[in-house]
Amino acid sequence: MEKEAWILQELQRIYDNTSNYNVRTLMKAAQDIIEEQRKRIDQMEGEMEGTIWSPRRWGE
Repeated sequence: MEKEAWILQELQRIYDNTSNYNVRTLMKAAQDIIEEQRKRIDQMEGEMEGTIWSPRRWGE
């Protein structure tokens, strides 16, 4: 999480300090990808935990 916060902060800093459209677009896309990955990781962790605690699996 620390690295994720740091990279998002750096991407935002670059985004804020440039007027180049291509660079701004790339920085925004990179931020969006990182945030989407975080959502998917959280979802998968929740799914794994739900599977582990499923009563159907207790008998195995």
